[in-house]
Amino acid sequence: MRHLRKGRVLGRAPSHRKALFSNLVAAILLTEREVTDLDPNAPKVAGRIITTLEKAKEIRPMVEKCVTIAKHGILADAKAEEFATKAERGSEEWKAWRKSDQWQKWAAARAPGVNARRRVLSMIKDKQAVRILFDKVAPRFADRTGGYTRIMRLAKPRLGDNGTRAILEFVGKNDRETKKATKPAFETAAE
Repeated sequence: MRHLRKGRVLGRAPSHRKALFSNLVAAILLTEREVTDLDPNAPKVAGRIITTLEKAKEIRPMVEKCVTIAKHGILADAKAEEFATKAERGSEEWKAWRKSDQWQKWAAARAPGVNARRRVLSMIKDKQAVRILFDKVAPRFADRTGGYTRIMRLAKPRLGDNGTRAILEFVGKNDRETKKATKPAFETAAE
């Protein structure tokens, strides 16, 4: 019996499963990176990975939690900017700012942002993915309260073991646009 045991085991040991989850979350974030022509591992579509349906259902809450944490971190970074200085590091003006009350306020305002980056890094264990999350993905969802990803089941199963495949992607970038049909204008008999 599985009393109080949530989540799928996926035929893996706990450490292997955690590593798989963090790698898949990092994979969907890394598809948003800058792509060069020389990159042999360039993603076909940004913000989208193809995996099994069961893995996608397990990964989705983790991705959404990372985006939410990053949104809170971005807000903290924005609040800290009002106490920051424009002086170059090491200059006399910077040294005076460093000893002032403004620096104390800046450090206190920036602390939640740093904490958010560290929390996400502890979840996905990839610094480049964390950077992409905070720079590109989270600002895109600043107005959205939740539901940052979607799962779409693919029709063709995976070759080899016939596993159900699915697409896990970020909402908004690859949305279909629906156009409302217009009523045809019939000629009237009077004309």
